[in-house]
Amino acid sequence: QVQLVESGGGLVQPGGSLRLSCTVSGTIFGIYMAWYRQAPGKQREFVARITTNSSTNYLDSVKGRFTISRDNVKGALYLQMDSLKPEDTAVYYCNKYPSNWSWGQGTQVTVSS
Repeated sequence: QVQLVESGGGLVQPGGSLRLSCTVSGTIFGIYMAWYRQAPGKQREFVARITTNSSTNYLDSVKGRFTISRDNVKGALYLQMDSLKPEDTAVYYCNKYPSNWSWGQGTQVTVSS
C-alpha cells in the first residue's frame, strides 16, 4: 500500500509563494504524478501533472504561476506556487495520474490578507 505524505502548506498573503512537497513510500519511476486540490464546498480538482520524462500540464488558472517537478530517486514530488491568489486556497494532495492510490492527508494552503 503506497503512502503519500504532503507538506509545505500554510497561510500566505496574496502574491506570496509556497513550495509543497510530497513523499511517496514506493517508487515513482515510470509513473505519471500529479497535484490536486480541494477547496471548501467543492470537488477535488486536477492542478498539475508531470510525466515520466518531466513534461508538464497545468490547470489553466495556475499556468505561469505554479511549477511541478519530481525527484525519482527520492520518490518526491514538488509544487512551487508563486503569485498566489485567494482562489488558490484549498487542501492540496499528490497522487498518480490518473489518481488511484489512496489519498494522503493533504496540506492546507490558505491565501489571505
